[in-house]
Amino acid sequence: MTAGNKPQRAAKPPRRAVAAADRTRQPTEVRRRLIVEAAIPLIAERGYASVGVRDVAAAAGVSVGTVTYHFGSVQEILSEAMVLHIERYYAELSEAAEQAGSGAEALRLLVDALFTEDTDRHWRMWFDYWHAGEPATDEAFARGQADRYTAWHRQIRALAERGVADGEFGGGDLDGFTVRFAALADGLALQRLRQSPPLSTEDARRHLNRLVETELAVRTDRS
Repeated sequence: MTAGNKPQRAAKPPRRAVAAADRTRQPTEVRRRLIVEAAIPLIAERGYASVGVRDVAAAAGVSVGTVTYHFGSVQEILSEAMVLHIERYYAELSEAAEQAGSGAEALRLLVDALFTEDTDRHWRMWFDYWHAGEPATDEAFARGQADRYTAWHRQIRALAERGVADGEFGGGDLDGFTVRFAALADGLALQRLRQSPPLSTEDARRHLNRLVETELAVRTDRS
């Protein structure tokens, strides 16, 4: 080495790119689900119209920018949250009904599950969901609502048919019964939430069970 010449430093190896699988950033679908899950209790506590993007971001522990990156609007977030809750709720009802020993027992379990001290939260979200979309401005949302109600009617009718097949119900107008059962459940739920006039969960169940007994001619003399 000659005087005045500085020693050459060894060149640093190039940095390796971090593989996508090794990054700590969550995949889009995971982040979206996290945001939607955080919105569910907010809707239940405050109502659909009172929840904003900042509320959802704070509950999810992410920035507002992260929320707006994954969702085009607050309505999109809240709509997905409400759909997720409703699908879970009715999936649990269906599972309980399928495990029942008969159609009549399944309908009784369904009535019991519709009205408990814990279901007021569900019913608040259910009515919020129906008020959230306008068919004239959001056709896809309205179609989703219609599909969900169709599935609910199908479930009620299937249980009534099962009871007839088991010989527990005398039969009758099953289509009409399905419509009236769903309508009465909705009406009782609204009265239960508003308490005008007052309605207990026990009385709500009694009214629905009375409808089942009257409409389906429940048989108590089976041999």
